[in-house]
Amino acid sequence: MRVPLSWLREYVDVAPDATPEDVLEALVSVGFEEEEIHGFEISGPVVVGQVLSFEDEPQSNGKTIRWCQLDVGEAEPRGIVCGASNFVVGDKVVVTLPGSVLPGPFPIAARKTYGHVSDGMIASARELGLGDEHNGILILSSLGVDAPVGTDAIELLGLDDVAVEINVTPDRGYAFSIRGVAREYSHATGADFRDPAEHEWDEVSPGTGFPLAVDAEPLRENPAVQEFVVRVVRDVDPSRPTPPWMIARLSLAGIRSLGVLIDITNYVMLELGNPIHGYDLDKLSGGITVRRAQHGETMKTLDGQERTLHVEDLLITDDSGPIGLAGVMGGGTTEMGDETRNVLVEAAIFDPISIARSARRHKLPSEASKRFERGVDPLVPFVAARRVADLMVSLAGGQIDEVGGALFSDVSIDGIELPAEFVPDLIGVDYTDEEIVGALETIGAEVTETAYGWQVIPPSWRPDLTDKWTLAEEVARIHGLDRIPSVLPTPPSGRGLTVLQQGRRRVANALAAAGLVETPSFPFTTEQQNHLHGSASGEHLPSIRMANPLDGQSPFLRRSLIPGLLQIAHRNIARGLTDLAIYETGLVFLPEPGVVYGTDEVPPLGALPTDETLAALNASIPPQHRHVAALFTGNVSARQPGRDAEPAGLSDALDAVRVIAVAAGVEIDVVQGQRAALHPGRTGVLSVGGTEVGYVGELHPDVAADADLPGRAVVLGLDLDGVLELAGSRVVAESLSTYPAATQDVSLVISATVTAGELRAALVEGAGALLESLRLVDDYRGQGVDDGQKSLTFALRFRADRTLTAAEATEAKLAGVAVATERFGAILRE
Repeated sequence: MRVPLSWLREYVDVAPDATPEDVLEALVSVGFEEEEIHGFEISGPVVVGQVLSFEDEPQSNGKTIRWCQLDVGEAEPRGIVCGASNFVVGDKVVVTLPGSVLPGPFPIAARKTYGHVSDGMIASARELGLGDEHNGILILSSLGVDAPVGTDAIELLGLDDVAVEINVTPDRGYAFSIRGVAREYSHATGADFRDPAEHEWDEVSPGTGFPLAVDAEPLRENPAVQEFVVRVVRDVDPSRPTPPWMIARLSLAGIRSLGVLIDITNYVMLELGNPIHGYDLDKLSGGITVRRAQHGETMKTLDGQERTLHVEDLLITDDSGPIGLAGVMGGGTTEMGDETRNVLVEAAIFDPISIARSARRHKLPSEASKRFERGVDPLVPFVAARRVADLMVSLAGGQIDEVGGALFSDVSIDGIELPAEFVPDLIGVDYTDEEIVGALETIGAEVTETAYGWQVIPPSWRPDLTDKWTLAEEVARIHGLDRIPSVLPTPPSGRGLTVLQQGRRRVANALAAAGLVETPSFPFTTEQQNHLHGSASGEHLPSIRMANPLDGQSPFLRRSLIPGLLQIAHRNIARGLTDLAIYETGLVFLPEPGVVYGTDEVPPLGALPTDETLAALNASIPPQHRHVAALFTGNVSARQPGRDAEPAGLSDALDAVRVIAVAAGVEIDVVQGQRAALHPGRTGVLSVGGTEVGYVGELHPDVAADADLPGRAVVLGLDLDGVLELAGSRVVAESLSTYPAATQDVSLVISATVTAGELRAALVEGAGALLESLRLVDDYRGQGVDDGQKSLTFALRFRADRTLTAAEATEAKLAGVAVATERFGAILRE
């Protein structure tokens, strides 16, 4: 929310010397987040000038410029070159003199152009930051402004104003208004607050006679519409200019000027927080009915889009059909325009959920929907409608008609029981009773003392105050969050991370320490990606489709983490980050074939669910496993003097597997396998103790191309929870021996059909307890080795609780060779 300070000062006493930073500091103290400071970024001299004369001078490029003489309140006129032609002699304009700076920044200086020395510039509305109009210069009379020549135009047009921007959280929708922010500034500083919504009923009564209906049923039977107020203003003149002060305030608030009638409705929305809509009364057919859309019904909204409506959409209709998508955007058939003479002003309160769903369903967020879906003060619509009508009278020359109407019900707010000791016990601050009551009355609540504490009726503009916990938060906020002590609670014994949580954290930290970057992604994907990456051979496996996906193109819950990593890699490569080593730990969703998930039975609110209810809800959710995946592409080391760049390859993914294995406390075996999305012959299946837990390999070139990856990419995917469960309850660190190791190598010739993993297992089995580690260091196929065979070389390390002799190490090695020979016909290669 952007808050112009001149506007804020109308409703709360802001110190004359208060800076924008001071205002932000005060608002931060009551719980808002500071964003930015916005201004017109204009410095003078910028003055009112009057056109004395001009000469049209055609140029060789086909353009005609004007050499103008302007009175700017100095002894001599200024000569200025201007490319616009929408002014005549005698017009008063805005002149930016040398030394001034316009938004951009765009400094103004005297310069030679088109054969003249242009001693300044005549400004357009866009150049001043007052709008998008750039077809001609700004004529002050078009704004209804007249001032003596030489007057400071910055102050005259409100360009010296500044706005502070705060982030409004979803539970504080009342702060999407100057009224709400002024009240909060009052809370923070104690400054006097003047509520612009305080009016007697006689002042805001809308009159009668205009036909209104809500689904032809009483309002109380249709909670989607809580209030609906209309007023009629006749004989308006839409050609009248919006005054500069209003244009400046709207601009600082982030809304462009669209003509005096629309500007007035936007202005009141920002001021009071109640969205307003104006209809061209002469374009209406009959009265207004608020109803739900019918199946297949369409309407054209103000943005020119023809929209197919949903049966849950709330509509404003007349006898011709839909004329507005309630709380979101009006319709094009009844919009106010240059020909409008009579206006129907509408102010309403709609159900927040209905409005939020319609705005998201049609991808049509608006300033109105942003406020309605967070809750609007139900006591404001009558005041807002009258405020719009009054402004249309004073700024557009209209007359308020007695014809109007309203549908509303009594506003009833339930009281909240607040025990006397609840707030101090919850917040941890010894608030006195006077402080608690004072804070609640400060925010506008009615507080009545009871035998156990107080009964509190929240103010109408605070729908977020629903229980004693939210009231306690308000007490803490008003009296300053800095009073809450920074003391860490003492955790009860026996608590902390579970074994699985500890294992997940070890694995994630180990991968980050190894140089990989964690990149969480959304758990949504396509069915094609699920089939490709979520199964061993691409067979059709069930996937869970969401009923309300965030992205209609990715409506399925993922079966693998790899699609998310591919999207992240593509996004980074598109931005020039081509060398990537990324990973993610997250949930995948693996439904059982033939099982139907989901339920239409929602437990009632306000009742503790039974064990049977919880069991049914859990059964409606597919199994969720936590996996870990990584992707490598580009180079793992950059090119440098004396060394070429080293591209990422399968060995890097295998290293990451080893990092995971060490962190998890298991030994992960790799054997050649296949995967639908991976390159045949460059794919490994990962297992722990004979149980398959994942895969590693190079992406198939077609898959990499579909993901828009320009080069080779290698990936790994592991069932992290499965690995940790196989690791057991804890990881036990091995003790470090003080005795030296004995190292030996062995090269064995075997059939090419025997995998390195199978041969390794045989060597480990035969070598016995003295073998500390065994690592494959070479795979040779070529001269000296028969066709159909290969030579595998392993590095072995032996250690014992004493110093080993070379003979003992050799004996253990040969024992392993014997098992390999017996099992696979391995031959020791000399």
